[in-house]
Amino acid sequence: MNGRDDPPAGVTAGVTRRGGNRPGHGGTIRRLAAAELGGGGFRYYDFAMAAFVAILICSNLIGAAKVSSIAGVSFGAGVLFFPLSYVLGDVLTEVYGYARARRVVWAGFGAMIFMAVMAGIVVALPPADGWVGQRAYEQVFGITPRIVAASLTAFWVGEFANAWVMAQMKVWSEGRHLWMRTIGSTIVGEGFDSLIFYPLAFFGVWPIELLVAVMASNYALKVGWEALLTPVTYRIVGWLKRAEGVDVFDRGTDFNPFRITEG
Repeated sequence: MNGRDDPPAGVTAGVTRRGGNRPGHGGTIRRLAAAELGGGGFRYYDFAMAAFVAILICSNLIGAAKVSSIAGVSFGAGVLFFPLSYVLGDVLTEVYGYARARRVVWAGFGAMIFMAVMAGIVVALPPADGWVGQRAYEQVFGITPRIVAASLTAFWVGEFANAWVMAQMKVWSEGRHLWMRTIGSTIVGEGFDSLIFYPLAFFGVWPIELLVAVMASNYALKVGWEALLTPVTYRIVGWLKRAEGVDVFDRGTDFNPFRITEG
């Protein structure tokens, strides 16, 4: 974190996607506007998308079912892992650009809808005679429509806010200060996520003091995780840029969040 994320030695600022060398094996990194990039051909984009969706589903399905307490501070266990989706969202926007990050957000959104529908159906199915796990199953996987709606809305707004801020700050800073972009975009994205989810899910259910306290503590934990993982983000971003041979700048990008296609 030297304040400037200059390309390594041998990197050029071109207008084509790749040089003649094989990316990841000494090839050049090209700094491109998103419109110049073209489509397809990435070696690790699909893996990054799969990792994003897996983190999202696991943190909401496994982590959300347990409330933990450490040093007298209570929190949902999922808060330890959900911020990783924002870290990966930053990596995707930084390396592949907003349009490809947008596709990943929609993939995660669709996966969350399927998760909610499947959980509702499976919990509602009548248990077989002799199976004694129904009450425990309902306690862990039972979800209310209100919480599902709050979670989906908060995720959608928060992730797109995160990606938009990340992409705009990269253009504004000319690719410098990656740490500022990752933390700044998370402050905004997680802020929207927390301000939307907790009131929609628990206003009128929890006392207002508890709602505000949990919202504030979870928000601080999420942003803190992003800051602590900044060195890891630097390593992943640097490796992916070298492996893919690109460094995308979102100049001329259509930032409409409802557009699924790239561009």
